[in-house]
Amino acid sequence: MSMATYELLAASHNTLDVGAAFLGGLVIAGALVWAIHFGMKVRDQELPRPLPEEQPHLPVGGAVHEMREMREPDEMPVAAEEKERLMPYQLHHSGTRTGKDQSRLRWLPGRSGSFGGGGIGHV
Repeated sequence: MSMATYELLAASHNTLDVGAAFLGGLVIAGALVWAIHFGMKVRDQELPRPLPEEQPHLPVGGAVHEMREMREPDEMPVAAEEKERLMPYQLHHSGTRTGKDQSRLRWLPGRSGSFGGGGIGHV
């Protein structure tokens, strides 16, 4: 084979690659156009957005604020005799009630703030 034959084969092979890439690009572009058209049809079928008058408003008394209170657990019922055990129907949900002492617990100097906090602990 001569050099001209090799050049001719290389040129024809390159043309096929470019054509395949162009066709692939057309397929992808067509899929994107179809997806946009399909999305627009779906959006047209959705309910309209609410008007500003239909949006929720603040209550007449203003914004609702957070209420903080200290809670303490309900006591566990005790069996009448030591041998007797409590049955599930004798127990109630583990609820809480408002505590008698409503002062917040604060960090005190000389006490550890957390596990592994490096302090000497409660003394």
